[in-house]
Amino acid sequence: MNSIDMDVIRNALDWLERGHRVVLGTVVRTWGSAPRPPGSLMVIRDDGQVAGSVSGGCIEDDLIRRVAAGELALRRPEVTIYGQTAEEVRRFGLPCGGTVQVVLEPLSPQSQLRELLVEIAGHRLVQRELDVQTGLVRLGPVTHGERVSFDGRYLVTAHGPRLRLLIIGGGQLSRYLASMALMLDYQVIVCEPRTEYHEGWDALPGVTLSTQMPDDLVLAMNLDEHSAVVAVTHDPKLDDLALMEALRTPAFYVGALGSRHNNARRRERLMEFDVSPQEAARMRGPVGLRIGGLTPPEIALSIMAELTALRRGIDLSQPLSDWSVSSTVCQLA
Repeated sequence: MNSIDMDVIRNALDWLERGHRVVLGTVVRTWGSAPRPPGSLMVIRDDGQVAGSVSGGCIEDDLIRRVAAGELALRRPEVTIYGQTAEEVRRFGLPCGGTVQVVLEPLSPQSQLRELLVEIAGHRLVQRELDVQTGLVRLGPVTHGERVSFDGRYLVTAHGPRLRLLIIGGGQLSRYLASMALMLDYQVIVCEPRTEYHEGWDALPGVTLSTQMPDDLVLAMNLDEHSAVVAVTHDPKLDDLALMEALRTPAFYVGALGSRHNNARRRERLMEFDVSPQEAARMRGPVGLRIGGLTPPEIALSIMAELTALRRGIDLSQPLSDWSVSSTVCQLA
């Protein structure tokens, strides 16, 4: 569950505590192109206030009206579908001609949302199972690889842990990189043992500044497949310490700033410190997509674009012009 979804859940809990009736909507299935992917969340308050989105604005007004009128999910969960006919597509303005199936769940203290947030905050993967017929909710360990599954009765969603980005170095590029990563829902940790680079980081809310040595911090963080590491100091004494430990972890991205020549030499150095050839080959360097970036914000953009592409399963060996962007454009329409 990303921080946007966590904010949706926190809103729901706040509204429940204030005595409102609250309904949680979850996108469980789409056909064709759709504005929001399965797993997208939205909460609707009895007076029409909302948080989150299930369609990018296409069907929200109708859901708000029906929930406020007590037509949907008044006492038990219900399933509703939008876009089944051409008339519905025109009526609700679905921009891509797709179909969206949404489970609507009336919330209560028995919905276990607070318990869910506690598990996520502890960096634990947790599965939430909703029985649509009874409204009962169970939390437990994740038992399937999909983020969302729905068989008509049981809605099963997997949550947490949040993505993490460890940036080695606290210079100008790191500040742009950290800012963009926050917008893309990463928990950001900046490792900078050099005191001359500490000034000003407290002005960037949401970023944790660590003064530990990079190798010690990498080990302490226990990096997992939801973690990424980018070394940008240009100082081998710092960058290499982080890389030699990070390359031994399941982190989905480990990269270093520098030219092809410098990174080739870096891989040779790392293998002198018991990093295997296979582990050294995992290191991405030079970091970032080749978009012609020269300034620090442009380089930061290229790095975050590469991380995003890898997370989304894009084959980076293909030319940029070969990538399919139709679904992305649809989601932004």
